[in-house]
Amino acid sequence: MKLGLINSAWAQAGKGTAYGIRMTKEIGFDTIDIFADPLDTDAKERKLIRTECERAGLPIVSVACVAVGLIDFNPSVQRFHLSRCKAYLDFAYELGARNVLLVLGEYIWERQVIPPAEQWNTGVAHLKTLGEYAAGLGLEIALELEPFKLSLLNDVPSMVRFIDAVGHPAVRANIDISHLCLAKSRPEELRALKGKAIHVHISDCDGKVHGDLPPGRGVVDFVPYLREIAGLGLSGAMSIELEYSPEPDKIADWVREAYTATDRLMHQAGLSRE
Repeated sequence: MKLGLINSAWAQAGKGTAYGIRMTKEIGFDTIDIFADPLDTDAKERKLIRTECERAGLPIVSVACVAVGLIDFNPSVQRFHLSRCKAYLDFAYELGARNVLLVLGEYIWERQVIPPAEQWNTGVAHLKTLGEYAAGLGLEIALELEPFKLSLLNDVPSMVRFIDAVGHPAVRANIDISHLCLAKSRPEELRALKGKAIHVHISDCDGKVHGDLPPGRGVVDFVPYLREIAGLGLSGAMSIELEYSPEPDKIADWVREAYTATDRLMHQAGLSRE
């Protein structure tokens, strides 16, 4: 499994695209994930991402997309986000990526007004459509598990049920280790994702709220999760997710720390970087 970085770590610290890509390679990462909205990314920036990654010899594995409007109750909003997700898939194809990391939304109004099943079924229907579109481009969709109580996909059982309901081979799961910790999901629960997971995120947290810290700065016991991931036989990448560094001017040190800690954890868990 390759070790990658989501490039939002650099962008949120005010560093340019080219700088972030070069530093990602210099630190030692095998791959990179791109967090950029194709509707807000002009032709020059798109070419810059592609050419800088090619120059650095840094394959793009995933493009991250947050599309909470896919399960909005307004059909017009749903149509917009369906179109936007297709634009993300086109963008991923243009960059030579393998998947689009897709974050679905939350049940609104505390599940009291609209029947939860209606939002669930809306999400399933749209992912069937997007799965077919992704497959036509030779891509996959990796669904994110969010550890919040009203998130559509907030634990392993809900992820499994959703993927089974969609029933499309291009629609799989992303495994986010800190999210699993926050959702109180046991490492052995990951066995239910055998054949259903294609991508991994790793970061630390305080065990109470979302954090995206370098491994070792929080309370996550990583090795049991990583050993279960090793048992799934994934051939993709594990990408470090770092958000909102408290010292943006020292972001390179923050990323190096996360890289060194994660590389060590992978060796401890028997995850080879091949």
